[in-house]
Amino acid sequence: GGQPSVGVRVPSHPVARELLKEFGKPIAAPSANRFGRVSPTTAAHVREDLGADVDLVLEGGPSEVGIESTIVDLSGGAPVLLRPGKISKDDLQKIISLGKSDAAPRHSGGMEKHYAPRTPARLVPTHELDKEISKLKARAAVLAFSRPDERVDFWLRMPRDPAAYAQKLYAALRELDGAHCDAILIEAPPPESGWEAVLDRLRKATA
Repeated sequence: GGQPSVGVRVPSHPVARELLKEFGKPIAAPSANRFGRVSPTTAAHVREDLGADVDLVLEGGPSEVGIESTIVDLSGGAPVLLRPGKISKDDLQKIISLGKSDAAPRHSGGMEKHYAPRTPARLVPTHELDKEISKLKARAAVLAFSRPDERVDFWLRMPRDPAAYAQKLYAALRELDGAHCDAILIEAPPPESGWEAVLDRLRKATA
C-alpha cells in the first residue's frame, strides 16, 4: 500500500492453509468486500458484493469468528494494537507489553467510518432505545438484545454473549440493510471487557 511495512496474516482455516500449501508461496490479497462496506461472512456474501468482478469464490463455510482479525503493529519500538478482534487487548497483554503510537500505519478498519450498511444506522444506549423507537416517523429496523417491539417494522434479536454476537453481527447488518427501511437503530452492547471488538465495529458502522 505504498508504506514501508506490510501486514502478515497467518490463517487458521483449513481451506486457506491448504490453498497456501498448494500455491507454495505467500499470497498478496485484499479483503473480499467493497471498501468501507459490511464485511462478508459467507461465500454468498462475497458473490453478492463482488459479482462478476471475480472469477471464483472458494467455499470454506461461514466465518467462525464473524468479525475481522486483531491487528498488531510491530514496526515500531513497542507493539501497538491497531484493531481489536477475537484476540483481545487483555489476551495480548498476557504475553506482550503494548505501547501507544500517534503514527500508526494505514490499516484495514482504521478509518472512522467502516463496515457500514447502506441504510443510515445509529448506535443507541439501552436506556434510550424505547424513547428513540417512540420518536420514529419512518420505517425502521432494530438490532437489539430484547424481544421485538410491535412499533418496529423489522427487528433482529442478538445474543448477549460477545463471541456469539460477533459471529452474527455482519450477517445481521446485511439482513437489516436488505429490509429497505429508512433507518437502523442498534442497541449498544455494554462497555464491558469482551465487547471491545464488537463496539469498535458498531461505532465505525454508525459513524
